[in-house]
Amino acid sequence: METKRTLAALKPGERGEITEIQAEESEQQRLAQLGIVPGTEVSCKLRGSSGSPVAFTVRGVTLALRAEQCRRIKIRPLKSESGGRTYLLAGNPNVGKSTVFNALTGLKQHTGNWCGKTVTGAEGRFRHNGIPIRLIDTPGTYALNSATAEEAAAGEIIRQTPHDCILCICDATSPERSLRLALELRALDKRLVVCMNLMDEAEKKGIRIDCARLSEALGVPVIAITARKKQTLRPVLEAAETQACRADLQEADDPAGTNTLLDQAAELCRTAVTMPAHPHRRTDAADRLLTGTWLRYPLMAALLLVVFWLTLIGANYPSALLSRAFSALCTLLLRATASWPHVLSGALIDGALRGTGWVISVMLPPMAIFFPLFTLLEDTGLLPRLAFNMDGCCAKCRACGKQALTMTMGFGCNAVGVTECRIIESRRERLIAILTNALVPCNGRFPALLAVVTIFFAGGGAGSAVRAACIMTGLILLSIGVTFGASACLGKSILRGETGSFVLELPPYRRPQLRQMLVRSVLDRTVFVLGRAVMTAAPVSLLIWLFANITLGGQSILVHLSSVLAPAGHLLGLDGVILLAFILGLPANEIVLPVAVTAYLGTTSLTDYGSLEALHTLLAAHGWTHLTAACFLLFTLFHAPCATTLLTVYKETHSRRWTFTAFLLPVSIGITLCMLLTAAVRLCT
Repeated sequence: METKRTLAALKPGERGEITEIQAEESEQQRLAQLGIVPGTEVSCKLRGSSGSPVAFTVRGVTLALRAEQCRRIKIRPLKSESGGRTYLLAGNPNVGKSTVFNALTGLKQHTGNWCGKTVTGAEGRFRHNGIPIRLIDTPGTYALNSATAEEAAAGEIIRQTPHDCILCICDATSPERSLRLALELRALDKRLVVCMNLMDEAEKKGIRIDCARLSEALGVPVIAITARKKQTLRPVLEAAETQACRADLQEADDPAGTNTLLDQAAELCRTAVTMPAHPHRRTDAADRLLTGTWLRYPLMAALLLVVFWLTLIGANYPSALLSRAFSALCTLLLRATASWPHVLSGALIDGALRGTGWVISVMLPPMAIFFPLFTLLEDTGLLPRLAFNMDGCCAKCRACGKQALTMTMGFGCNAVGVTECRIIESRRERLIAILTNALVPCNGRFPALLAVVTIFFAGGGAGSAVRAACIMTGLILLSIGVTFGASACLGKSILRGETGSFVLELPPYRRPQLRQMLVRSVLDRTVFVLGRAVMTAAPVSLLIWLFANITLGGQSILVHLSSVLAPAGHLLGLDGVILLAFILGLPANEIVLPVAVTAYLGTTSLTDYGSLEALHTLLAAHGWTHLTAACFLLFTLFHAPCATTLLTVYKETHSRRWTFTAFLLPVSIGITLCMLLTAAVRLCT
């Protein structure tokens, strides 16, 4: 098949043959002088950091053109000389596509971007019959042309990526909807293998599928599989190899209309599928409970509280262990570099390494617990019910019900929550979700919130833990309420417009795939967030060390800056040290309280507060009152998003304006609430 592409779409290592040059005559002449004419083979060598310029090898020399010039040069993709093959995985969301991908590739995979989109996918490699196979897992989609970013990218990947065969994963429990995409893919490329997944579940529900008859009607192989059982995938690979080697399969006509494809899918099901009267009885019964009038909100709240409790309690020990390990490592390295100049060893070890280690020790354990739990809720089918239950509230705020999902993900990490906003079709509602995501506290803010709540408001005795849990729940509810209020204000002001449509699939409840869950949560979320956090934490940790060690007039720069900020801090019910800690904590929320402790103690490197008793004594000695603690809690809830989140907002919106708005919105809310609370308390006392 000769997929129409341009030279700009080639990735490093890919080859193509120039078929057409769409440029002015003078430019065509210049390109011809360089040997760039139709019929010439080119090989992409490398690309600039932003995708431009593109360097490629042509006629034995390497040339570079800007991406906009390359887009005017049409090419015919050529297979690589390695003898390997490329297979694409396609399918609707929630059909087990990623389970197939993980079963075939194991852990030999990596995430990446395609088509210049801000959409990530997975690519893995394995061998079959001695032939190296490159497998690309495309985002789940219902059609090749779609409004959402992920689904649109899936169609673009399928159309533009050179491949030998497409594996279309269908849901055997809902075959009609899945077959519509299979028909569209067959119209695009007949080098197709249709995999009817979840056959074990279909049989339990009384659904019978005649794969032989389906294959005859479609004109492509149809294989029954259960992705959890790897042995059922071998026939798929044999069929894909046969399809890839067939020379008689030519490029098909453009896909037919949507209604026609749906009619064809329905006809196929009437021919080859036997459906019982009530195939999803258990799912319907569970939905009556989870989405019922009286229990839906209490059950959702209880479920989320369990997730938060497991995250906070479970992260305590590994966080402490990692903190001690990094502290021991820093001590060991300081001894090993004792002969180095203090400014060098201190800056690198006490500054950059110790601060980065603190961020890792505080961030990694909660994320390693929260994200798998969140993925577990996704895989079982519970999260879509959350969006279903919350859509009424979101619609009143001129937002989308799917924002409930992105908001929930924000409790784990606001950067990941911003990324998840891609699931919202409407650009206006997607922007509302992006701009308000940082109004819910991420796991980086929970340790400081919990510490201050415990020592100032929970009191002592046996009931302190219960009181702390109730106060934390109140803070979370406050953040959710402010999020909805801010969404409503945005929806009626700078982002006013028509409310978008709400289309949400409620998949059947399924037993989760633990291995796939761990791979997705670790590779796609934990590593992604931790990598960005480390990149921003290291330089700021170094900056904090410099501020703490460079003295002017006998006092460190840290103390001088705190004094400058003291009047502003007083207006907010805080002090200059706390305000400076929030500013320096921009790269990572986790270091706000340690920076304040460092400034109070006058130490020369980032310092942990040790025990809660020691922290209470230290804060009280520096003038903290219940008002200070309350304002600290409010400003911790509503202050500037971390640098990782702001960077993610920019990558998602490609707009400095919206990135600045995402910064300004929570800061203005936090300042307003702190000033109002401070003024009210001071007037009453």
